[in-house]
Amino acid sequence: MGDNQRQVFDVSMAIPSHNVSECVDDDGRLKRTGTICTASAHIITAVIGSGVLSLAWAIAQLGWIAGPAVMLLFSIVTYYTSSLLTDCYRTGDPVSGKRNYTYTDAVRSILGGYKVKACGLIQYLNLFGISIGYTIAASISMMAIKRSNCFHESGGKNPCHMSSNPYMIMFGVSEILLSQIPDFDQIWWLSIVAAVMSFTYSGIGLGLGIAKVAATGTFKGSLTGISIGTVTQAQKIWRSLQAIGDIAFAYSFSVILIEIQDTVKSPPEEAKTMKKATKLSIAVTTVFYMLCGSMGYASFGDFAPGNLLTGFGFFNPFWLLDIANAAIIIHLVGAYQVFCQPIFAFIEKWATQRWPESYFITKEFKIPVPGYRHPYKLNMFRLVWRTGFVMLTTVISMLLPFFNDVVGILGALGFWPLTVYFPVEMYIQQKKISKWSSRWICLKMLSMACLMISIVAGAGSIVGVILDLKVYKPFKTTY
Repeated sequence: MGDNQRQVFDVSMAIPSHNVSECVDDDGRLKRTGTICTASAHIITAVIGSGVLSLAWAIAQLGWIAGPAVMLLFSIVTYYTSSLLTDCYRTGDPVSGKRNYTYTDAVRSILGGYKVKACGLIQYLNLFGISIGYTIAASISMMAIKRSNCFHESGGKNPCHMSSNPYMIMFGVSEILLSQIPDFDQIWWLSIVAAVMSFTYSGIGLGLGIAKVAATGTFKGSLTGISIGTVTQAQKIWRSLQAIGDIAFAYSFSVILIEIQDTVKSPPEEAKTMKKATKLSIAVTTVFYMLCGSMGYASFGDFAPGNLLTGFGFFNPFWLLDIANAAIIIHLVGAYQVFCQPIFAFIEKWATQRWPESYFITKEFKIPVPGYRHPYKLNMFRLVWRTGFVMLTTVISMLLPFFNDVVGILGALGFWPLTVYFPVEMYIQQKKISKWSSRWICLKMLSMACLMISIVAGAGSIVGVILDLKVYKPFKTTY
């Protein structure tokens, strides 16, 4: 019996039986307290990432018809498959069935076999890739603030080129400190702060887009996207595919849906709460995505930038852009933790099972924190492993600072298996849908169509990486 289980067991032994159910859930863990609001905040934090800033570029590649249509399609598919996934939180009975604490646990208890290892590998690689992408995105925003202030101080004479490395290191140090927060439940406030920040910078991007359209009095852009001449025929094809990958990545949160559902209280059934939270979050983010992407495209037309906020460059009001970039940094600090907690938990659980007697892995030192009732529990293994993980993501970010293309590949590859294939397969198994029935055929067709989208989007992103590699020097990237 592990330390945590022993503590829960001791708690339940010490409390009179009629009070046990008030303190612990049906699985012996402390009562979960999550609601629709906290679950929605977690999802919005995970979904409205820095991906929102590349949507103007994505719409510019696809045009006024295909751009919003692709975005709407992804939101519908993501909502539908997420609804299927919420039914897989408990195996068997939706009220009293065995709980699955993570996405991989759900795959293990419902599908089993080799699919468990495949799912775990894809999930953790995807999360690892996202953590690297967020490190790069945060460093770009830090540099944007520094460069904009430097540019204004020099009266526009100094181009202010600088290296991204110090900013990645600063971001890494802050993540090392925050990664010592032990559990997912304990970072609910971080998610709410991050959700507010994501609305702040997206709102500023949207506001500047509207202001630019109002100032020029014209809506730029065309029905079919970027014109041949601005780019070649081949470039248009690759860029359109990469744009689909960018939009797919902007909706990638299924990977941590079960972990978020595990923070929700019951009754009512967790699946019911989670379906409402998913519907609310995806509706909010889709409206937001449409507005930010469309207004960005309307302001810049064919020349919509990869990051909407850098497109406004060093224009006045530069302090407003500084606020937006600061909000991006604060949001990414929170989002990095939301995405990394499942990796931390997985390795720590594995290490505890592998070496249950190890003092280094299992011993917790209680350190009193001024102003808090509960002492902070310091675990040496957690300190060393989480610090090492953050350092690794920071070094890789410094080595491959154009990793946004690689994250596009991870987004494209992660979209089909994690957002579509596994939820569909688990739902078929869980609800015992018979082979070749109309429902079975429709679910399989959905899965195959999404596989094709993932393959073409991945191809577009790979071409982007190959082009970047041609002009690349390790650790020497300046902006």
